[in-house]
Amino acid sequence: MNDRLLTLVKDVVEEVNERRDEKIPTAELPSLALYGDNGVFDSMQLVNFLTQVEEAVEDAYDEEISLTSEKAVSQRVSPFSRVSRLIDFIEAELVEAGVAASDPV
Repeated sequence: MNDRLLTLVKDVVEEVNERRDEKIPTAELPSLALYGDNGVFDSMQLVNFLTQVEEAVEDAYDEEISLTSEKAVSQRVSPFSRVSRLIDFIEAELVEAGVAASDPV
């Protein structure tokens, strides 16, 4: 797993936690369920979270990606089911854009 992307997502989760009464645990962040039966977000919260992650990725890598694209939502295994899958999807999108996910700007 890409540690830089994990840190980026953790920073966004911590930012979200500043506005939540029920804090999202970050101790086991890669296995955290984002959406679904055991997820920490409802659909609107997930969209807001993904928007923040997109902005953080653009700031860190100077590359715009979409986490709510048809490609993302049509994956056989949802990138929104766990943080580790979201990170894998982000890394794949950056690689497809020709950006090394380990080298933010």
